[in-house]
Amino acid sequence: MTLREKVGQLMMPFVLGNFAPEGSETHDRIVSVIEEEHVGGVIMSVGSPSEVAVKLNDLQQHSKYPLLVAADLETGAGFRFRGAVHIPTNIVLGGATRFPSLMAFGAAGDLGYAYELGRITALEARTMGVHVPFAPVLDVNNNPDNPIINIRSFGEDPGAVADLGVAFVQGLQEHGAVATGKHFPGHGDTETDSHLALPIIRIERERLDAIELVPFRAAIDAGIQGIMTAHIAVPEISGETIPATLSEAVLTSLLRNDLGFDGIIFTDAMDMDAVDRLFPRGEAAVLAVLAGADVILMPRDVKQAIDAIVKAVDTGRLTEARIDESVGRLLRLKENLGLAEERSVALEMVPRVVGVPEHIEISREIAEHSITLIQNERNLLPLLGTRSARVLSVSFRNPNDVLSGRYFDGRLRETYPRLVTRTVDESTNSEAYDDLLRRAGQSNLVVVSVYSNFAGRVDLPDATVEFVNELARRNVTHVVISFGNPYLISLFPDARAYMLAWSSAQVSQVAAAGALFGGIAISGRSPIGMDPYFAVGDGIQVPLKAGVGGR
Repeated sequence: MTLREKVGQLMMPFVLGNFAPEGSETHDRIVSVIEEEHVGGVIMSVGSPSEVAVKLNDLQQHSKYPLLVAADLETGAGFRFRGAVHIPTNIVLGGATRFPSLMAFGAAGDLGYAYELGRITALEARTMGVHVPFAPVLDVNNNPDNPIINIRSFGEDPGAVADLGVAFVQGLQEHGAVATGKHFPGHGDTETDSHLALPIIRIERERLDAIELVPFRAAIDAGIQGIMTAHIAVPEISGETIPATLSEAVLTSLLRNDLGFDGIIFTDAMDMDAVDRLFPRGEAAVLAVLAGADVILMPRDVKQAIDAIVKAVDTGRLTEARIDESVGRLLRLKENLGLAEERSVALEMVPRVVGVPEHIEISREIAEHSITLIQNERNLLPLLGTRSARVLSVSFRNPNDVLSGRYFDGRLRETYPRLVTRTVDESTNSEAYDDLLRRAGQSNLVVVSVYSNFAGRVDLPDATVEFVNELARRNVTHVVISFGNPYLISLFPDARAYMLAWSSAQVSQVAAAGALFGGIAISGRSPIGMDPYFAVGDGIQVPLKAGVGGR
């Protein structure tokens, strides 16, 4: 390889999994990057399993060297390759298996489930042509105000996160995928979203060893093959306020030397503002390689990043031996994955492996075992499910998320034919809430579903909080179910019942509805705490039986 080809191997640009015919601008743009810059891999996102497999086969044939393909598959291949909806009829086109959030696995508390998550993710990913699921998240979520990790973490106990993380790693790597722990050295204790700004975490090495590094050390001891960096500053470790992604003290001294990791170091996406706003784009790529990174993920301009690294070698700032070190790791990994012999996947296997009923059934079982009940005044749950009851279902969700609430309300309607459904979001005005309160006063039961997750913010508008609290003040029988952020109870501590479903996945929505009526036992125990409302391990246990004292 030439020097420029070697540097190209360190690049991993973003590619959509959508259908792109030959000759289209979308197709030709990525093909030109692959053919001209000799990138070492791509990160694929969004698309149906068959579209993804066809596209990756095509891209592999355009590449001089085998492409290493990654995707963010934190909770299964369906985390990215599922959920396509035909508009305006809202027909769900289906896809790969999506599991509940990792925090749901923490609530279920079964290492076997975490292993199954890894196994099924690996099987489905490799069948589509994806080699590196960027998973598991090994961050310890010990900050309730964390806007970006939250339910993406297994929980707040370092030992539990480590155990579940190792099981996930084993499931992935024993079935042919490359596990990648993230976000090193730990993104759990921050109130800043690194997509928008640089979080600064001021903690000493002793604290890091006791909490944040515990899951990473366990995963490394278990043979994890990849680690993804965090765009966070840890000045007590690095000695300066720069992203860990660009810090030699973090990536080389700490990760390589102290923890003994010899696998692939992937940067987090280099187009995130925590890096992109602070450094010139080419310079950020150079600094990442100097720090010890092997793969530059999602540079905004691939050519610019390659040019900058080549120039750094030519001027003596970087050595070619340093480039060879990373390229050697990548080529050995590709060889171990069998890409030297066969880059393409068998398209006929996609419908035989991806999203099959037996995989969905395991996801359903995990969702059911994760449902956690934190508050249950006067044994309101399980509900009696009287078909003549007047029930109001109010869902807070992103207006663009057409699937949040769809499956949950569908199951409610099977029991309550007179169900009235309403949706609110950040733009809902006071008149709309006044109307909801009027309807609530005429209802036997109000079910408030909150689909607030980790996409930049996890709190709720004041008007939504006031609506729920007004239900309590007016003594309206109501249930609050969080399908995302579990810490919301602090906003409405007087809710009659507070249930955690942990994710908006279809299986979680269906499980939550079943739990309301006693159709499934409620057995989850919270993997996080929020003083004084609940602690780690809390969870009211409700057996499988008919309703008691409900509506």
